Amino acid sequence: MTEARDTAAAVARRSYGKLVAFLAARTRDVAAAEDALSEAFASALADWPLKGCPSNPEAWLLTVARRKLIDVARRDLRGEAATAQVQLLAEGLGAAAADAAIPDRRLALMFACAHPAIEVGIRAPLMLQAVLGLDAKRIASAFLMSPAAMGKRLGRAKHKIRHAGIPFGIPEREELPGRLDTVLDAIYAAFTAGWTDPGGTDVVRRDLTEEALFLARLVAELLPQAPEALGLLALMLHAEARRRARRNGDGEYVPLAEQDPALWDWLMIDEAEGALRRAGALGSLGRYQLEAALQSAHVHRRRTGDANWAAVVRLYDALAALTGSPVVAINRALAIAELHGAGAALEALQAVAADARLAEYQPYWAARAELLARTGAHAEARRAYQVAIGLERDPAVRRFLQRRQSALPA
Repeated sequence: MTEARDTAAAVARRSYGKLVAFLAARTRDVAAAEDALSEAFASALADWPLKGCPSNPEAWLLTVARRKLIDVARRDLRGEAATAQVQLLAEGLGAAAADAAIPDRRLALMFACAHPAIEVGIRAPLMLQAVLGLDAKRIASAFLMSPAAMGKRLGRAKHKIRHAGIPFGIPEREELPGRLDTVLDAIYAAFTAGWTDPGGTDVVRRDLTEEALFLARLVAELLPQAPEALGLLALMLHAEARRRARRNGDGEYVPLAEQDPALWDWLMIDEAEGALRRAGALGSLGRYQLEAALQSAHVHRRRTGDANWAAVVRLYDALAALTGSPVVAINRALAIAELHGAGAALEALQAVAADARLAEYQPYWAARAELLARTGAHAEARRAYQVAIGLERDPAVRRFLQRRQSALPA
C-alpha cells in the first residue's frame, strides 16, 4: 500500500497538469478532466496495492480517466451528441495512453485559461489549479480571497471554457500580448508559492518550483521574441540561484545582504544574465525585465562591492510607475533608506500605509519595523515587529524577526 501511495503521489506532483491538459484538450471540459483524473487516482489506490504499480503509471491513469470520461458522456448526453463526444474522446487517446510519451499540452491549456472570454481576475488562479494542481484554499490565500469565493469563481471559469468552446493552443501573434501577461503571472505565482520553502524540504513545493521553471523556459523557447518571457525567466533563475544561501547550517533564515555569495549558483546566474540581455535587445521594457534587472543589480553589488543604490532606486521608480504595486513601494523605501536614510524611507513608505492590502502583509510590517528601529523609534519598531511576527508562517523567518525585535534597546 505504501509503494502505491508513494507512486501515486509522485505522479500527481510530476504530471497532474500534463494529464489534465491532455484530457481536456479535445473536450475543452477542464472540470470533467479533473474529476476523471481524480477518480483514476482513486482507482489506482485500490488497484495498485493488489496488482502492483504499472511500469508507466501516467499512461495507466490516462487510460482509466479516458474511460471514465467516456462513461460520463454516455450517461449524461443523448443521441448524436453522445456519439460525437465518445468518438472525440476515443480518437487518439488510446494510442497516446499506450505510449510512454504523452504529449504535453500544459502551455496550450494555460493560453486557453487566458482567453479574453475568461474574467481577467480569475485567469491566473485558474491556471494554477488546472495546470499545476493547486487547491482553491492555497490559491485563495495567494490572491487575498476566501476559499469559498475562489472555488465558485474557478467553477464558473471552467464552465465558460466548456460552453464557449475555447480552443487549446498558442494564439495568433496579434492575440498574444493580451494573453501572455496572464500566463507569465500564473507561472510566477506558482514559482513564488514553491520558493517559500527555501530549504527544499517540502517535496510538493520543490516540485512546484521545478514545474514553474520548466514552463518559464518553455514559454521563452516557444516565444523567443517576447521580451517579458525572457525577463520572467531571468528573474526566476536569479531567485532560484540563491536558494541554498537563504538558510544557514542550522536552518535559520539569512537575508540577502548577509548571504554568502559562494553558495549562489553562478551558472544559473549567468543563464539569468544572458536571458536578461536578450530581453533588453528586443527594445520593449516590462515589469519582469525590471524585476530581473533589480536582481542583477543586487548580484552586481555583492560581486563588486559597488554601492549602486541610486541605480536600484531608479529601477524601483520605473517599476512603481509601471505597476503601482504597494509591494514595489515597500522595496523602493528600503532602497531609499540605503541612499537617503531611514527617515526619507519612512516618508516614502507612508504613501502606501493606507492600502488595506498591507494590513496583513508581513514584509510591510517587517520593513516598517526595520526603518523605525533605524530612526530610534524603538517602541514603535517593537510593535511593528510584533505584528510581522504574528503574520509570518515560516518558523525560521519568525525567529529572525524575533531576534531583530529582541535586539532593540529596552
